Amino acid sequence: MSEVLFEQIPLGGNRNFGYLLADRRTRVAALVDPAFIPDELVERVRSLNLTLEWVLVTHGHSDHTNGVERVRELVPEVRVAAHPQGYANAEVHFHGGESFRVGDVPVEVLFTPGHHPGSLCFLVDGRKLISGDELFVGKVGGTDFPGSDVKRQHHSLFEVLLKLDDAVEVWPGHNFGAYERSTIGEERRTNPFLQRPSLDDFKWLKDNWAEYKKQHNLP
Repeated sequence: MSEVLFEQIPLGGNRNFGYLLADRRTRVAALVDPAFIPDELVERVRSLNLTLEWVLVTHGHSDHTNGVERVRELVPEVRVAAHPQGYANAEVHFHGGESFRVGDVPVEVLFTPGHHPGSLCFLVDGRKLISGDELFVGKVGGTDFPGSDVKRQHHSLFEVLLKLDDAVEVWPGHNFGAYERSTIGEERRTNPFLQRPSLDDFKWLKDNWAEYKKQHNLP
């Protein structure tokens, strides 16, 4: 039975979050999206007497990847894992549907393109979803970037993430909501984008989000 150590770490940038997860028993650790402050993140791992074996990349935008190579310099034995379109220079390429372990902690890989063509989410121990920039608290990731696709994002949200149990915790890639974390159930009930299962309605809200947010006094 695994015992999970899990930390959400503010990174700076545009209110970015990175994550540290580890197995308390085996002391094996992973960093997720180690941007902006890689030296501090590696020092945090070492201060907890953990062995860093993994760097996990949710997607290829630089505000999530700009510390990866520095982590490699500091910990040469680390393995970087990402979708091929999320970080080409990775030792392990995931396509979605895989399962692996950080120590004895099980991690499931979900392919969730939309915000980025190589977006992955990581379901840790069946309970904690590291959702990258696909799903935020009360919001969803933008689709106005090169390679973004609103139709694929709609599918990823409604046909992948909303198929998870309501109790699964949501840990996003940015602190863009009223809270730093949520649950699938809470997002299902309150996230305006997830109230719009029709693709046309979903697109409408994306196109009119600034005005909608102002009218409804949303953060």
